[in-house]
Amino acid sequence: MDKAVILARGLGMRMKKAAQAALTEKQARMADAGVKALIPVGRPFLDYVLAALADAGYRRICLVIGPEHDEMRDYYGRKLRPKRIGIEFAVQEQPRGTADAVAAAEPFAGTAPFLAINSDNYYPVEALAALHTLEGSGLAAFDRQSMIAGSNVEAQRLLRFAVVRADGDGFMTRIIEKPDAAVMASLPEPVCVSMNCWRFGPTIFAACRAIGPSPRGELEITDAVQYAIDKLGERFRVLNFRLPVLDLSNRTDIGPVARRLAAVEVNL
Repeated sequence: MDKAVILARGLGMRMKKAAQAALTEKQARMADAGVKALIPVGRPFLDYVLAALADAGYRRICLVIGPEHDEMRDYYGRKLRPKRIGIEFAVQEQPRGTADAVAAAEPFAGTAPFLAINSDNYYPVEALAALHTLEGSGLAAFDRQSMIAGSNVEAQRLLRFAVVRADGDGFMTRIIEKPDAAVMASLPEPVCVSMNCWRFGPTIFAACRAIGPSPRGELEITDAVQYAIDKLGERFRVLNFRLPVLDLSNRTDIGPVARRLAAVEVNL
């Protein structure tokens, strides 16, 4: 497995919102445009994500972008000259949700297994490498306490992230978006959250086509995964990590993320 799909089509609505944050002119311009992948935190944020993928053994990368993302296509398709990875593009015509974004990468993935991740998260290389060598489909899940201790995501915000329920053999039974207090209390420690770091096989594309919109009006990858489990018999191994993931969702994330990445070497 050497393919990775990065979901970079989002509108960046949270990033566009005004907030008290000390930003450079270029950071502010990219934040205003909602193009989180190109926000400079030393280098463009996505450069760090790509370098982590290369370190974990991935060689073919597909960026799922919108038709309006000319700056993304120009930088990653023409200006950047990576030696360790090849970069391709898939276009998601409308921002219809994460499942629709994954489906846009079907021509790139074909029948091969592939990694699917967000463009606004920096994942530990250990997690990416573990999915690289996994047999079958799976999810990297991250311990809440480790996230609170080591990431830039505060505890209150982390409560809104999806949590994972697994069986005794370590396979996912359910992924729960925005869990309430009762659900959280029912989960055994360590409670692990999903940061959308998946290993998929071709079954996921049938699941993406089968689901309807969520209450938010979007085609959600979590719904497609649940459909694949319940209807298609797909099994997702849950790999738990006591490691943090950085999250670049809001303007106030830019400074903390830049500080945490300052010592990270980018080798593309």
